[in-house]
Amino acid sequence: MNEDNVKVQMRKGILEYCILSILSRGDSYAPQIIAELKEAQMIIVEGTLYPILTRQKNAGLLSYRWEESPQGPPRKYYRLTPEGEKQLALLDEAWNEMVEQIKTIRGEQPKEE
Repeated sequence: MNEDNVKVQMRKGILEYCILSILSRGDSYAPQIIAELKEAQMIIVEGTLYPILTRQKNAGLLSYRWEESPQGPPRKYYRLTPEGEKQLALLDEAWNEMVEQIKTIRGEQPKEE
């Protein structure tokens, strides 16, 4: 497995978490979400984002509204639902736990007895 493939596989596993995290800071529409992910060097294309947004909406984690755009067609703004906020809290907890476990495995901190 080459370096790029390793990174792609790891990113796939955390994209849903990243999207919920972005939306926790406020409502957003797909191109803006993509721009934030690219800025963080989590490169993603629309063809990857839309199925995730649809899956999260169908799971009750997101809702959306249409809003007129100053240029072009109306934009679909996504927002976290209360269920999405709960899911994000669970993911935060799982992420923090996993980071600590990896640090322990790598010998970056003493194990707690």
